[in-house]
Amino acid sequence: MTGFYKLTPEQQSECYRDLAELVLPEWDLADANLSMIKMRENAVFKVDLSNGEKQILRIHRAGYHSNDALRSELQWIQALGNEGIETPEVIPTKSNELFITPDSRLAGEPRQIDMFEWVDGNQLGSVEDGLEGDLITQQNNYRTIGILAAKVHNQASKWNVPADFERHAWDLEGLTGEQPFWGRFWELEALSESQRSLMKQIRDRVRSDLSDFGQSSNNYSMIHADMVGENVLVDGNHVRLIDFDDAGYGWHLFEIATSLYFSHNETYFDQLVGPYIEGYRSERELSDDDVAVLPLFMMARATTYLGWVHTRKETETAQELTPVLVKMACSLAEEYLSS
Repeated sequence: MTGFYKLTPEQQSECYRDLAELVLPEWDLADANLSMIKMRENAVFKVDLSNGEKQILRIHRAGYHSNDALRSELQWIQALGNEGIETPEVIPTKSNELFITPDSRLAGEPRQIDMFEWVDGNQLGSVEDGLEGDLITQQNNYRTIGILAAKVHNQASKWNVPADFERHAWDLEGLTGEQPFWGRFWELEALSESQRSLMKQIRDRVRSDLSDFGQSSNNYSMIHADMVGENVLVDGNHVRLIDFDDAGYGWHLFEIATSLYFSHNETYFDQLVGPYIEGYRSERELSDDDVAVLPLFMMARATTYLGWVHTRKETETAQELTPVLVKMACSLAEEYLSS
């Protein structure tokens, strides 16, 4: 870990700003103005151009993706756009590169940086607060996300993946192996001994149940893997999907579980699942048997969030979210093991 992670969030933000200003000339935008939108997994800036237009600059978390994996992410975004699924347009540098890795350590380590067109629209919600609005509004929002998820899975299931395509997998090993993609969740320091024992039990159970469920071209492909309200922007009749940082190979039900996860403690949760499934089925087949297995993928999703905070404990976001994520995961695990 570099000294960057010992800085305050304000100091880290200034480092990111310095780096963003340094690379703007790569897009011929030296005179543009920057304002930070968020600093979580990545640092994301709004770029205001002198002609009144806007763009998005993204500075990636160090070491999360190889250059080949990031290039593959951008390829898939373009492929989805070609199928009519609205995604942000990637803006190449003036030398026609999809992203750059500048020779600078202002942000602690070398960082990949890319640029996207600005996307208008209102987020359907946030990770912290769930979906916006009253129950009817939330039901409509979940129906919208379900439709979008099905369209993404339709594209991914028939897509001829490029030969050099490289992306991580939310598969059996990525979720329950010795080195899960987001970390060994059962080793999270915040867990009590009883909670740690519970997570080890659930790891074994989830691994067994995922093996029994199986993997096929009908239920597994590239997925967005973070299709939550804040990553779906609605502007009139336009619905756009953003933030493909976690996109990789995975079960379609894992995608669905991700969208629903942060609402599962709501007393009206079942009234949200129905519209989502209805929206999904309007574009793609989903059997009742598959819907019945959704609790398995909710449980798998819960463990990944523990792995996330375990391997990112230096971040303010992880420190804030750890207690609630532990409580949610343990509650689900007890329920799942007793079923």
